[in-house]
Amino acid sequence: MPIARLHRFLTTPTAKASKSQKVFWLSLSLTFSVIYALAALQGALGSEYVVQDDARQHVFWMRRFLDSQLFPGDLIADYFQSVAPWGYATFYRLFAIAGIDPMGLSKVLPLVLGLFATCYCFGICLEILPVPVAGFMASLLLNQNLWMRDDLVSATPAAFVYPLFLGFLYYLLRRSLLPCLVAIALLGLFYPQCVFIAAGLLILQLGRWEQGRFQFSSVQRDYWFCGLGLGMVLLVLLPYALEPSEFGSVITVAQARALPAFSSEGWSNFFNDDPWNYWVCGKRSGMLPTEWCRLMAKYSILLLPPQVWVSFSLPFLLRNTSRFPLVKQVTGSVFLLPQMLFVSGGMFFAAHLLLFKLHLPNRYTEHSLRILVALAAGVALTILLDALLQVAQNKGKPLLAIGFTGVLGAVLILYPSVLQANDYPFPTTQYTVGTVPELYEFLQKQPKDTLIASLVEEANSLPTFAQRSLLVGGEGYALPYHLGYYNQIYQRTVDLIEAQYSPDWATVQNFIQRYGVDLWLLEQGAFTPEYVNNNRWIREYESAATDARLSLERGRVPVLVEGMEKCAVFETKGLVVLQAECLFVFHSNTIPVELPTKSKKLQ
Repeated sequence: MPIARLHRFLTTPTAKASKSQKVFWLSLSLTFSVIYALAALQGALGSEYVVQDDARQHVFWMRRFLDSQLFPGDLIADYFQSVAPWGYATFYRLFAIAGIDPMGLSKVLPLVLGLFATCYCFGICLEILPVPVAGFMASLLLNQNLWMRDDLVSATPAAFVYPLFLGFLYYLLRRSLLPCLVAIALLGLFYPQCVFIAAGLLILQLGRWEQGRFQFSSVQRDYWFCGLGLGMVLLVLLPYALEPSEFGSVITVAQARALPAFSSEGWSNFFNDDPWNYWVCGKRSGMLPTEWCRLMAKYSILLLPPQVWVSFSLPFLLRNTSRFPLVKQVTGSVFLLPQMLFVSGGMFFAAHLLLFKLHLPNRYTEHSLRILVALAAGVALTILLDALLQVAQNKGKPLLAIGFTGVLGAVLILYPSVLQANDYPFPTTQYTVGTVPELYEFLQKQPKDTLIASLVEEANSLPTFAQRSLLVGGEGYALPYHLGYYNQIYQRTVDLIEAQYSPDWATVQNFIQRYGVDLWLLEQGAFTPEYVNNNRWIREYESAATDARLSLERGRVPVLVEGMEKCAVFETKGLVVLQAECLFVFHSNTIPVELPTKSKKLQ
């Protein structure tokens, strides 16, 4: 009967399935991973000037590996280089030695990372339920999770979590000691937060839940496995504990509460008086992945990924072997799923208890929840599919079996289309496209130690597109987790706002002298109260912004208005570049000051 063949093709365990069946479902899993990645890569390669938003901060400085003269003495580049995990930086450095541009590598890397994550997810699911179609569904759902968020596409440390953590889980279930130790070491070198979760899972392997009560393992090998794994955990975490940051210790809770950047309206918003937005849906403080919360807030809780709802059914299915025969094929590895939930949740609350010492609480749950629900839903859907095919076969209703299988396949595969129909971008890439190539080309011709002062949003892309240093950057650069860095950025920005809107030439000249600014990038309409009110970057520095707005409202004309007429060296699309040396000497006959220590000749 056709239904019997369909049943065998879809839910035959691996012990009975042919090799071609396994290869087919794994290949199909990899195919969807490639499809999603290529859709994103198409946008990345659509223009010469395209960069992923997070890569603007975490990858741009790596061009130092290609040219050591880039970003000399650059505070922003120095800081992001200092906080980059050693393995992550070394990975890019090795490719740079071969002459591969880090920014170019970051665009194609997500495709490769996605393939590794897919393979490991497929393998983990087969360790839990040895049915190839379960591995396909779990890996398909995982890939949809990964491309609903911009972690994987960013090629930042968070992108490496999925292949490395899934690799750890796979080798943990198979008790493959050496590969498991390697996975732990790589996790520590790329994304150390997940090493804490790995440690918790190792410890839980020493226990068994048998006959309704907890018992310690009687297998000596389990203790050796756990002990060696924890030893590797300590080894990879030790450098983070012993090597202090050159920018001082991590910010304390009291210090963070005093900074506007951490308020609910700040650019690194963390604290929130609303318990739901703090504990559940906070971007940095909440337990749930941010894309789930975004769907619930903007659309409806019903538009959450179907896997979230289906995963809830797995505990019920596992207790009903009579109705769902395939449950008998589920192995003891399924206990990994509640263990992941327990350990991730524990680390989430530990991170809140030791706030900022373990970085951000959300980092301990968002990645593991995306993996967890994909695996749980893949197993649950396979059990349900098997049961329905069995009922249809027993009652001789092939249309029911074919119809349900078709609907299930359509829902799984077409869910991204549903997101797109509701204006949710899939794949989510957060690419920034440069719109002023003439500006980038002009700046690329300037000396490599050129320092640019600007409060224009476009300036945030200049280190990537023009490979020249910024005095200050917007919210993506002004990370407030180390006060040794943030205080400098904050003071520089306040001084820049004050100088840009000052009616006094001495203030401008002192600013140039103090920071060694070479070029000043402005928008032509920058000198109105409305511009100050509408510029989010300026508004974040409330006191300086207020002073600038009041000065403009009182009719005080900033001296840079005149400077734009006398010292402009480049103009395009409403942007004006001023030569700082010209500004410095423009009124030197009335204000005696010394020339800056460095002088640049425009090219």
